[in-house]
Amino acid sequence: MERTDLVFNALADATRRELLTVLARTSPRTATQLVGDFTITRQGILKHLDVLAQAGLVEVQPKGRERRYSLSPRPLDGVNDWIEAINATWRERLTRLKDLVESDEPL
Repeated sequence: MERTDLVFNALADATRRELLTVLARTSPRTATQLVGDFTITRQGILKHLDVLAQAGLVEVQPKGRERRYSLSPRPLDGVNDWIEAINATWRERLTRLKDLVESDEPL
């Protein structure tokens, strides 16, 4: 699976998006610390963090027996580039449609 596909897959889940939001505000955090912000178990948090780490959206830093998780936003650049390309295409199409509708030429 391509990196962008992994990122979109990771972002498809609301819990993972919320985990990224929490890590953007306050990181690094351990899975145990993150449990307090969610209604799922520590094991559930770890599974979501694993998906985010595979997509490159979370960095894992071992510290003793703990593992600390931090947001790694770089993979979001590829998603943003893709969204911008789609937006540019639609802006161009809408501009052409507007020009056609406003022109004096009959349709």
